[in-house]
Amino acid sequence: MTDGQTISGNARLFAPAPLPPPDATCPARSGGGAPHPLTPGGAGRAAADALLRAAGAVVPVLLPGEVPAVAVTRYEVLREVLAHPEVAKDACHFASLHDGSLPPGWPLTTFATVDGMITADGADHRRLRGPVTKVFTGRRVAALRPRVVELTAGLLDGLPGAAAADGTVDLRRHFAYPLPMSVICELLGVDAALRDRLHELSNLIVSTADGTQAAHREIIAILTRVAEARRADPGDDLTSALLAVQEEDGDRLSARELVGTLLLMIIAGHETTLNLITNAVRALCTDRGQLELVRDGRATWDDVVEETLRYDSPVAHFPFRYPVRDLEIGGTVVPRGTPMLASYSAAGRDPDAYGPDADRFDVTRRPAARHLSFGHGPHSCLGAPLARLEATVALEALFTRYPALDLAVPDAELPPHSSFVGNSTHVLPVRLTG
Repeated sequence: MTDGQTISGNARLFAPAPLPPPDATCPARSGGGAPHPLTPGGAGRAAADALLRAAGAVVPVLLPGEVPAVAVTRYEVLREVLAHPEVAKDACHFASLHDGSLPPGWPLTTFATVDGMITADGADHRRLRGPVTKVFTGRRVAALRPRVVELTAGLLDGLPGAAAADGTVDLRRHFAYPLPMSVICELLGVDAALRDRLHELSNLIVSTADGTQAAHREIIAILTRVAEARRADPGDDLTSALLAVQEEDGDRLSARELVGTLLLMIIAGHETTLNLITNAVRALCTDRGQLELVRDGRATWDDVVEETLRYDSPVAHFPFRYPVRDLEIGGTVVPRGTPMLASYSAAGRDPDAYGPDADRFDVTRRPAARHLSFGHGPHSCLGAPLARLEATVALEALFTRYPALDLAVPDAELPPHSSFVGNSTHVLPVRLTG
């Protein structure tokens, strides 16, 4: 797409912007009104997202540490941003990172500076993504189904034994977390003894709270050891396959880039699916009529997964992208180098894309607009097929084994996950037999 390309009713989403006056600041030029503070914790997520959408398609926000940014909240504008050639991922474009204005130890630095495809553009991005696409194929994902089914059955067998004296069990801890974490670690050849610590560290990174940089250093050290072990003793795993592809192609990823790729796959490979399963169970238990539609054959488990991704995206606001020059985006001038958040949870309930009932969970919905929860464009999520496989298998097996399963407390009372990146609850207490 080029500047000024038109979409839907000739609305110019992107247009060249005039250079700013010398004393202009990013927040003032990124929309009217005071910036919205984004703080960890998703309490009232839907209401907060509605306020952001009401403020505009591109809204000034304040990140932790009073760092100015913008959030892209509307479906059509976000879809264009995700694929726009002049909106970059490389942190060399992040103005505040280079002018010394970020607070010391800023917890979001990890998202901007991690080595790998998630912070690369153009040919460099293709070089980093290429080895993963060669080994993380649809055939490999499909071949995982029997193992996903096996792991799911074992976890379901163990749920009654994990219940407290009052009959409640934390489904997030004992089912929604161990399934995707086991799958991704087996896929990458990571020892089972490391899984809980990797989850703790990835939780700290996603929380965007203090301690993120220390967690990043530790998880990098662990994954460096994993890569070294697989290089010395290759196995039938994705890490070994990535190393083999590097040797064959002669276009090796650096050690840092390989570890950055493993980090991305560990975090994205289980955090997203963990939240997806958790959010789907919450939605189905809150509206039992939607569950009956599936049981009656009027909707499928695939429908449940896709509607959950739209209605309650596992990722709320994902950092970062940066305009490589001043751009007018959705009617708002965003200065070059301003960090931009992809607000997936806000865009997922945009009434312009999904109609006046966008706030309603409806597994029979057939929207004209496909959700963006796995991204769009060059950086779309490579792990989406695996997440869909795990979630559909998990949800069908769960509600088949425990048809009366229900929330032990009202959904509105569940404590939110401490993050504005991840979108879910901290726990999911349920009763298996109603």
